[in-house]
Amino acid sequence: MNQHIEIILSDKTLNEQACLDFVKNDDSGGIVTFVGTVRNQTKGKRVLRLDFEAYEPMAVSEMRKIAEQALEKFSLKKIAIYHRVGNLEIGEVPVVIAASAAHRGAAFDACEYAIDMLKETVPIWKKEIFEDGEVWVSATP
Repeated sequence: MNQHIEIILSDKTLNEQACLDFVKNDDSGGIVTFVGTVRNQTKGKRVLRLDFEAYEPMAVSEMRKIAEQALEKFSLKKIAIYHRVGNLEIGEVPVVIAASAAHRGAAFDACEYAIDMLKETVPIWKKEIFEDGEVWVSATP
């Protein structure tokens, strides 16, 4: 296990402070946190809630792979990637990513890289529930 990486996939409320606390260290000059929230509309349609499903063993493995790549690519000190599954209401948090690096630019770049790769490669699927129906979006392999 890499002590510089923390991966959590959970059906419980994500702890944003724990994610931030994990990446804090004395040799980092920059810490960046990305927090994704459930918004109340998509393409002009009112969203009631979201439902996230995952193929857990592969999702955790892919999240770890992304973290390892980011750690190396951006010379990070630490990175944490948390994702939630299950039903989430408007305003709840489905994803938290925190990265620490010697300099802020690397931490910003790493967070952007991690969320983009997560959406592209991790088997987590999102269903948007509207007033007049529902649709699966952001399906990955």
